Amino acid sequence: MNPRLLGSLAISFAAFFAGAAIYITVAEHPARLLLDSRNLLLEWQATYPVGVKLQGSVVILAGLAALWAWWLSRDWRWILGAMLILANWPFTLMVLQPINSELMALAPEQTGARAHALAVRWGNLHAVRGGFGVLSLATFLWALNRRQS
Repeated sequence: MNPRLLGSLAISFAAFFAGAAIYITVAEHPARLLLDSRNLLLEWQATYPVGVKLQGSVVILAGLAALWAWWLSRDWRWILGAMLILANWPFTLMVLQPINSELMALAPEQTGARAHALAVRWGNLHAVRGGFGVLSLATFLWALNRRQS
C-alpha cells in the first residue's frame, strides 16, 4: 500500500473529525446552551451517543491510517499526527467521561443549574478535542507535502 494514499486517508478522517468537533463547539453546543435546562439535557442526551460512535470511530481510523503511513514511510510526522488525533481517546476518558456520565445520569425532570453548569464545562472541554483534530490535520498535511529526498 502506498504511504501517500494512507496519508490521504488519515487527512480525510482527521479533517472530518476536526470539522465535526469544531461544528459542535462553535454551532451546536452554543445553540444547545440557549435552551432551558430540561431541553438542553434532553438534546445533549439524544445526540451524545451518536457523537461518541461517529467521532470515536473516525479518530481510530485516522490514527490507524497514519500509523500505517508511518510504518511504510518511517516519516516521524505521521506518528506525531497519529499521537495527536489518538490523544482524543485518553483525554475523553479521563477528562470528559465523568461529565458525560453525570449528564447522562441526570433525569430531565430534575434538571436545573447543575445541568447547565455541566453543559457549559463540557463545551469548554470539548473544544480541546477540536484542537487535537486541527493539530493532527496540520501535521498530516505537513507529512504528506514533505519534499521527497
